Amino acid sequence: MNTVLAAEAGSTTARNLTIALFLVFVAATLAITIWASRQTKTATDFYAGGRSFSGFQNGMAIGGDYMSAASFLGIAGLIALYGYDGFLYSIGFLVAWLVALLLVAELLRNSGRYTMADVLAFRMRQRPVRTAAAASTITVSIFYLLAQMVGAGALVALLLGIRPGTTFLGMDADTAKVATIIMVGALMIIYVTVGGMKGTTYVQIVKAFLLMGGALVMTLLVLAKYKFNLSSLLGDAASSSGKGSAFLEPGLRYGVEVAGNATQTFYNKMDLLSLGIALVLGTAGLPHILIRFYTVPTAKAARKSVLWAIGIIGTFYLLTLALGFGAAALVGSKAITAQDKAGNTAAPQLAEVLGADFLGGDLGGATLLAIIAAVAFATILAVVAGLTLASSSSLAHDFYANVIKNGQTSERQEVRVARISALVIGAVSILLSIFAQNLNVAFLVALAFAVAASGNLPAILYSLFWKRFNTSGAVWAIYGGLLSAVGLVFFSPVVSGLPTSMFPDHDWQWFPLSNPGILSIPFGFLCGWLGTVLSKESDEEKYAELEVRALTGAGAH
Repeated sequence: MNTVLAAEAGSTTARNLTIALFLVFVAATLAITIWASRQTKTATDFYAGGRSFSGFQNGMAIGGDYMSAASFLGIAGLIALYGYDGFLYSIGFLVAWLVALLLVAELLRNSGRYTMADVLAFRMRQRPVRTAAAASTITVSIFYLLAQMVGAGALVALLLGIRPGTTFLGMDADTAKVATIIMVGALMIIYVTVGGMKGTTYVQIVKAFLLMGGALVMTLLVLAKYKFNLSSLLGDAASSSGKGSAFLEPGLRYGVEVAGNATQTFYNKMDLLSLGIALVLGTAGLPHILIRFYTVPTAKAARKSVLWAIGIIGTFYLLTLALGFGAAALVGSKAITAQDKAGNTAAPQLAEVLGADFLGGDLGGATLLAIIAAVAFATILAVVAGLTLASSSSLAHDFYANVIKNGQTSERQEVRVARISALVIGAVSILLSIFAQNLNVAFLVALAFAVAASGNLPAILYSLFWKRFNTSGAVWAIYGGLLSAVGLVFFSPVVSGLPTSMFPDHDWQWFPLSNPGILSIPFGFLCGWLGTVLSKESDEEKYAELEVRALTGAGAH
């Protein structure tokens, strides 16, 4: 009886502490946002933070933007459930930065102004290219937003101690998740509409410090628990996983060999290859990452910010190994999947166990859980703000100002439309997230990467490096890559046909792979080439001007 009462007291303390920490963070970030809104006077301030951030500041903000709920919650969960195979996400997400550094960061900073479409439309007809770029930006951002919102819902159910069969303020677990998704959506809309790029950037910098600190503390505690003996940590993780030595070898989730079924084995291996291609090529096409290169004053600062980001992000992904294997060893796969089928709560559950061990009893567990959960919330809020800003900027700057108004609009009108767009995109994301709650958040982000690599990357690379490229090629590349990626996802097991699908009670799947990248990315490049060669349009003088600007920064804003 006493044990039950103590457990209840501990869970109540955890709830109160978590809610208090979360409210402190929200209050602090809202204060930053309101302060930033007073510094936001022009369109350049709203879209690019007045180009006033240093390489280090922007590197921290890129890290804050990139180390999303997918990285912290999703990857830790995948490693905890699938061991070696879960770490593939960490490798893919990190290697992707080399593509961004070598191919796009500096050139994009020199040749653009506010959005990705500024580069694409520089030597082409404005209206068709900007319309296509806005459609692609919004699609990629919404896929990414889904991941963050789903992570938020899973996190809150754990924080408030809402498990199947229990309630909080009269809400069961499912209702609480939906309420959280709506609340996170409302906060992100406030950050973007009030603070613009300046407010969003400072929130991301604060969040990057918090996340790195939280992950580092948890990693040190896991290693201390095993006296810094990695071998015994991995051994415990393998035995607690229920999978034995297979947990530490490839093939548990990806590239699984199915005995007697060569076709399914082939599909499984193709799915692994498809995921790898999408992860490595996706970053260089993510709109919310690309617009970060415009917030620095020079191309040198853009390069420096990517180098800082690689250092920060690389360190963090190494820490996810300890978090994932630590959760497998100390929490166990059964406890993780009992709380969240997709494993999204493995890291916070590990925090609870470590807190109880090192800080003493339920109160210690509640304290560390509350701190890590508040950090995870910070992560979600910072990333959704960046995504909403990217898509609302594209809608206002590309579609409204340059397509509908044909460039005849004031900065004030443009910024007002950006704020309204943030509201609409937030509402759509909230609605879709409610249906995607069964999916692992790292997996959802991989889909966003596939869409970005299929639609945006071919158009960006062709635009920067191919003299013959023209309007028709750009439009074909974006729509071809975008529609093929989204179409294949819609007819894949991700959306229907399996218990883990978005619509498990329906079945219209015919595409066997979960990630479309292996087909949709080459198709996007093919469409760009085909659209170009079938059109006679060419402007070599404009390309020469773009080349000089991209390489030297001459004439850059």
